[in-house]
Amino acid sequence: MRIDELETPVAMVDLARLEHNIARLQAYLDERGIANRPHIKTHKIPEIAHMQLAAGAVGVTCQKLGEAEIMAQAGVNNILITYNLLGTTRLERLVRLRRRAEVSVTADSVTVVRGLSAAMGVAGVVLEVLVECDTGGQRAGVQTPAAAAELARQISAAPGLRFGGLMTYPSGPNTDPFVRETKALLAADGIAVTRVSGGGSPRMWQAHECREVTEHRAGTYVYGDRHMLAVGAMTLDECALSVHCTVVSRPTAARGILDGGSKTFSSDLFNLDGYGLILEYPAARIYSFSEEHGHVDFGACPSAPEVGERVTVIPNHACVVSNLFNHVVGVRDGEVEVIWPVAARGMLT
Repeated sequence: MRIDELETPVAMVDLARLEHNIARLQAYLDERGIANRPHIKTHKIPEIAHMQLAAGAVGVTCQKLGEAEIMAQAGVNNILITYNLLGTTRLERLVRLRRRAEVSVTADSVTVVRGLSAAMGVAGVVLEVLVECDTGGQRAGVQTPAAAAELARQISAAPGLRFGGLMTYPSGPNTDPFVRETKALLAADGIAVTRVSGGGSPRMWQAHECREVTEHRAGTYVYGDRHMLAVGAMTLDECALSVHCTVVSRPTAARGILDGGSKTFSSDLFNLDGYGLILEYPAARIYSFSEEHGHVDFGACPSAPEVGERVTVIPNHACVVSNLFNHVVGVRDGEVEVIWPVAARGMLT
């Protein structure tokens, strides 16, 4: 089947670019002795996770327990969950997952640690736990090396848990000083920090600058998006994911309407002008969305599309687009080669 036979809107992945992106980051990290633990929240597709593992990744990263369960069901056996897991039902699910796969998790408070310890102690299994550290992302994470060291001590002493190291996002200039100070504080207790998990696609080519990082977690690198173009981490020729839409209306000379709206692209802007790049009309601006309508200003373009014309859009944020589609179509040389279910879409718990 040719791609122009598919109904729109449709999410497409250029398989040659996908393979290139997986191989390129793996080679970069291998050359610098950094383990690759890609984040599957971008694609949410077990088949792509297996491609990453086959290329040399040591395991995968999941943001939510539901994603990890899907990956384990598909035979992915080494998983890091980078999210505080709380609540009896969720911890029971984690125990079941730990029994079937090599799983590690993160924590940034004694409340999380106590819950993990109680669940694992009752189940009679051991879980590796990393301390999440805020080294500049201002999201979750302990705020100081002293707090990181204290939580590491509590993990080391907790039944059913094993201290696994430190985790941060994104890796940056503050990462190494934070890690070194934490290591120094723990050395007096005889606690070694053997694993430091850093992450981020925008700065993935600077991962080696964080000398203390032993593994890197990147997600968006497999697909690329307009944000990755804007920060210079990828080129347009490396963007594997695109959304094909149809122009369904031309109400005015300048305005066009696409058949993809907020339920296709999401509303992420990333400080960019507009909601996506239309490859056939790069001067066009997707300026607004209804749920099923994309509002486009073609006024700056030398010509404008006719009703019924198909266009190719590089979205601002690939990760969110993945979570909006049931399937992604893999294409090579204009032909459909595979249709992948987005198996972990909607796994928010």
